[in-house]
Amino acid sequence: MEIILSVLCQGMIYSIMALGVYITYKILDFPDMTADGTFPLGAAVSALMLTSGVGSGWTFLTLLASFAVGAIAGLLTGLIHVKCKVRDLLAGIIMMTALYTVNLRIAGKANVPLYSTETIFRNETIDGIFQWLLPSSLNDYRVLIIIVIIAALCKFILDWYMKTKSGYLLRATGDNATLVTSLAKDKGLVKILGLSIANGLVALSGGMMAQYNGYFDITMGTGTVIIGLASVIIASNLIKNISGLKNTTAVIIGAIIYRGAWAIILKFGLDARDMRFFTAALLLIFLVISMERKKKVKTHA
Repeated sequence: MEIILSVLCQGMIYSIMALGVYITYKILDFPDMTADGTFPLGAAVSALMLTSGVGSGWTFLTLLASFAVGAIAGLLTGLIHVKCKVRDLLAGIIMMTALYTVNLRIAGKANVPLYSTETIFRNETIDGIFQWLLPSSLNDYRVLIIIVIIAALCKFILDWYMKTKSGYLLRATGDNATLVTSLAKDKGLVKILGLSIANGLVALSGGMMAQYNGYFDITMGTGTVIIGLASVIIASNLIKNISGLKNTTAVIIGAIIYRGAWAIILKFGLDARDMRFFTAALLLIFLVISMERKKKVKTHA
């Protein structure tokens, strides 16, 4: 049961990051590498605030701060691409590289333990609220409930945003940028906004993961883009055909499936050092399957 809880908790946290990758990869068609830097950026900001003594009832402010700094990083990536005319992939790599130093400066060192500090998952105020609202039988699921609430809020807010005029422009920019220009809208500004929202979600996920794990580590962002892409591609290829299921819901399920597969492989004795290789292999397999399906559709059309 403990393994299942761990998979669900980590899968739901990563699902918030995957929603950000979904915006850049599926909606904007933008290969954004910034996520490998903004994930630990959110963690570094959370660690700094928590070790500086954020009050028990205000630990959730660390997540808002993480989202804000992630959005700024996404904004800068967008400006590098749109205003400096740097190719999308290079713009993300430049920002990711710069953020390594920024994250070290914010955190102060490469590893910051959070075991002795109050977090969103471990503080007196939230414990008191849960004891008042929930029966004692659910206390063991308190961390999972908090994570589910935050992930659900991110999902529903994103679903709502995508139905607004700005959200429709965001979709149109990825599908048909010429249409956006014909509507007298600046497609560059729309891209910048999309990158800001996406990286804000990635950084929020990083802040949550640091508090869940109990530490910040400068290398914790390595492979973030791959994990996000794997979750999105699993959602696109395995779950998308379920009727009535929103894309954002499919992405969340995809992240949980990915984390579950990781746990199963480790359970069978695979060395954790090999997981990046198998993640890349899994991603390659799904990409090839996706491309073959597209070819078949074009052939039949």
